[in-house]
Amino acid sequence: MRLLRRLPALLVLLLLLTSCSMGGGDTASEESAGGGGVGAPGGGEGGDGAVTDSDGDGEVIDGDRQVISTGSMTLVVEDPAAAADEVTALVRAAGGRVDERSERAGGDGLEPSAWLVVRVPSDELDDTLDALAELGEQRDLDIGSVDVTGTARDLDARIGALEASVDRLLGLLADAQSSEALIAAESALNERQSELEALKAERRHIGEQVAMATVSVQLVARSSPTLEPSGFLGGLRTGWDALVSFVGAVLVTLGVLVPWIALAAVVTAIALPLWRRRRRAAPPRPGGRAPAPAQQPPAQATAPQHAPPPRQPPTGPTGPPSGPGAPPVSGA
Repeated sequence: MRLLRRLPALLVLLLLLTSCSMGGGDTASEESAGGGGVGAPGGGEGGDGAVTDSDGDGEVIDGDRQVISTGSMTLVVEDPAAAADEVTALVRAAGGRVDERSERAGGDGLEPSAWLVVRVPSDELDDTLDALAELGEQRDLDIGSVDVTGTARDLDARIGALEASVDRLLGLLADAQSSEALIAAESALNERQSELEALKAERRHIGEQVAMATVSVQLVARSSPTLEPSGFLGGLRTGWDALVSFVGAVLVTLGVLVPWIALAAVVTAIALPLWRRRRRAAPPRPGGRAPAPAQQPPAQATAPQHAPPPRQPPTGPTGPPSGPGAPPVSGA
């Protein structure tokens, strides 16, 4: 009887133990599958003696090391534009791409040149550099690398922890019994998911940098040496160049001033007649000074004319004068 009474309790205990063991196995399998982080596009596969990381992201060098490779080189070629086309073809044939390209034509004392930024698979970097060196004369070559193994592992661990936290929050969200618990679970879940997406984007970027090396290629034209004349001929050439430069500067100055001079002439031709017409038609201002009369020539000063004194007949001792001009004498 006692055994029959204890049988249900034993069955419940057995079911609990079985569910715990199954849950532990599922958790372990999830951790083993998601502990490696997030895969990055373009990740390389492990070669001879090399193994990939747990998530297969990027190319792994020297066991589990992850290295970002960069380089730069300068080539002297006959035609930089044509050489740039050849560089593009080589990079694409190796499975890479061209991120930036710039060309400059020669002139005014400048040599033609071209500049490219290319991305090639890390395992094809050495072969690509050797192929590029055959396009011309290699002047400079710099290769560098940055070990990001620790950063990648840290990101993988943080991503795994956040994924587990998101799963737990999803379970709490499904089992929420009240609106307060539901809102709190949703808020925490949104925060964890945002952080998880940011970490995944950073991890993908590192994986892409590891998988694809960055190389800057500068192409310069081969310049031929020129001999500058000296002595009298050199001075004559220098003087001629200076004269040509001066004449060119004068012509440029005249070209700049001619439109302004023409504009000023047109404005003056329109404004000057209007100003003169307005000045003539303007009435005299009130209270102004009256126009002065025309000046007459000054009259010549004349001496006052006086009547000549009457002539007195001369008196003699014998009486009044006689003669044809003598006045008549009245009788007594």
